[in-house]
Amino acid sequence: MAKVELKGVGKVYEGGVRAVDNANIVVEDKEFVVFVGPSGCGKSTTLRMIAGLEEITEGELLIDGELMNDVPPKDRNIAMVFQNYALYPHMTVYENMAFGLRIKKINKDEIDKRVHEAARILDIEKFLERKPKALSGGQRQRVAVGRAIVRKPKVFLFDEPLSNLDAKLRVQMRAEISGLHRRLNATMIYVTHDQVEAMTMADKIVVYKDGKIQQTGSPLHLYNHPGNKFVAGFIGSPPMNFLTVKVIQEDGAFFLNEGSFKLKTDPEHAEYLKKYTDKDIYFGIRPEDLTFSEDSGAPNGISLKITVVEPLGADTTLWLSTKTQGMVARTDPSLTFKIGDEVCFIPRMEKARYFDRETELTILPPPPHKQYA
Repeated sequence: MAKVELKGVGKVYEGGVRAVDNANIVVEDKEFVVFVGPSGCGKSTTLRMIAGLEEITEGELLIDGELMNDVPPKDRNIAMVFQNYALYPHMTVYENMAFGLRIKKINKDEIDKRVHEAARILDIEKFLERKPKALSGGQRQRVAVGRAIVRKPKVFLFDEPLSNLDAKLRVQMRAEISGLHRRLNATMIYVTHDQVEAMTMADKIVVYKDGKIQQTGSPLHLYNHPGNKFVAGFIGSPPMNFLTVKVIQEDGAFFLNEGSFKLKTDPEHAEYLKKYTDKDIYFGIRPEDLTFSEDSGAPNGISLKITVVEPLGADTTLWLSTKTQGMVARTDPSLTFKIGDEVCFIPRMEKARYFDRETELTILPPPPHKQYA
């Protein structure tokens, strides 16, 4: 397989529209890397530059140490799986998978061997004589993946391949692509706007916003140590709560004053909050780090009013409000709540995150271990 390196890569379209700005990414050999972000953030453009479908305006792209900026797509030894499958409707599944190999004039026996091997891996052997119209969406996507596998490329590229599938099939295909990565031991780059796909599939995630990389790291590193407010809100479902609070100091301890409640901060966070004394910051707490208390006067509790109740089976999501701001909490499904109830939740302050109001960068430093841990 191959190592992929982007060094200061940028893409500027006509009229000065900048789609990607100074992308620096290293995809190690056999690594599964996911580019994630909202629509229009530059992630697909980056993937298309790696594939050779978009010209690189700035910087360098290297595959296995070789400069690829001006190498045609057919000579980059990559295979791409698109969102819309892009199968030939008049060809059978076998012919769709074999077509690219025939163009390369590969031996007929070798083509047959590769097609059947890929079909076995993807469990589509019984569909080889069918045409795409006789297949379900998930089966068509498997054929598109199979067409990539038979080429035995150095790098697999996936451009939102599950977007057109229903929720249940997306979960199944997620697991299949992850399993495929383990079996093939391949270098894979995967683009999605779905942070759940990114969290469950990736060895490493690259988070994009407005053409710029916001943070790179393992799923749990980004979840536990987001570098800015955008990453904190994008990674995790439901997203992190953000409340505007004022940092105050009383009797040597630091508190967060929201107006309708006051929270004592974790002692380990105090030294980083000192310089924000009497200033407003963003207090971030995840819905799963809020604990319901039957004691409305519990220490460090927040009194909230329920505005929406969403029972999901495994847990219940509550939409809550202070006098001026909103929050979301995940609770045990055995607890019963009604809209309009006044409830108390206690945040796990050791899990709290803080962000500068102006820069939106994290106030807490990253952990002392390496970035991707």
